[in-house]
Amino acid sequence: MAEKDCRLPDNAPGRYYVDDQCIDCDACRETAPECFSRNDDKGYSFVHRQPTDESSRQSCLEAMEGCPVEAIGQDGDED
Repeated sequence: MAEKDCRLPDNAPGRYYVDDQCIDCDACRETAPECFSRNDDKGYSFVHRQPTDESSRQSCLEAMEGCPVEAIGQDGDED
């Protein structure tokens, strides 16, 4: 389970985030490219844009469920 206190600094403020357990597997970027990006220098994914509609929220939830190391959380601060 993702830990809010370990969220990566690149994450956009808001409910969804990636923590420091990310193994850069690309699953979230393939599932929800509108919300997830890669930090090429450090080799991890992060939330570059919080979901803005139901479709992108569903994609984020799908990415969270598919994360092999449970590095995606949804208990961040609401914006």
